[in-house]
Amino acid sequence: MKPVRVRVMPSDLPARAIVCVLFTLLSVNLLIDWIHTGHVTGLLLLTSELAVVVFTLLRRRARIVDRSWLATLVTTISLVGPPLLRAGGERGLLPDAATAAISGLGLIVVVVGQITLGRSFGLVPANRGVVVAGPYTFVRHPIYTGYVITHAAFLLAHPSWLNILVVALTDTALVVRALAEERVLSGDAMYQSYCRRVSWHLVPGVF
Repeated sequence: MKPVRVRVMPSDLPARAIVCVLFTLLSVNLLIDWIHTGHVTGLLLLTSELAVVVFTLLRRRARIVDRSWLATLVTTISLVGPPLLRAGGERGLLPDAATAAISGLGLIVVVVGQITLGRSFGLVPANRGVVVAGPYTFVRHPIYTGYVITHAAFLLAHPSWLNILVVALTDTALVVRALAEERVLSGDAMYQSYCRRVSWHLVPGVF
């Protein structure tokens, strides 16, 4: 296996600032949509993205990080993608109550996964410690599973061509990012043991 290219990170303040700016842009659009329509699906997506901001600000700083071009690309796409989603005047494929329920399920998965991960949460592939408890006993990347669920719910509520493209690119990047993270952790003996117990990446029985 080709070794992962890593380097020592002097500071991750720029990444934290970018996350905050992108979240602000998303907030404006979804709050305006809620005021005009009363639909809550977008607010649940907003809550999910808020969890990303909070845990990014509180996360443990990793000394060794994967800075390969692929890791940088998929991290950027998966980070920039959700703020590009837009709530417009499209008619949802399901009632708001149904998409809100789906999004709520995804949000629960995200929050439980992030709480379990704690300060080991991060953006770029890195080794911030191996976590094997809670939802990590079922899949290796439960937070990403939650993201995919909330993205799908938002797409069902706002099925525009822009949102379809953004979700397709974002979730593809999430899958590649998950595999990149596993590659970084593959040299950790504890993680190797964990992977022998938990074989599914995102969805049990599927992937």
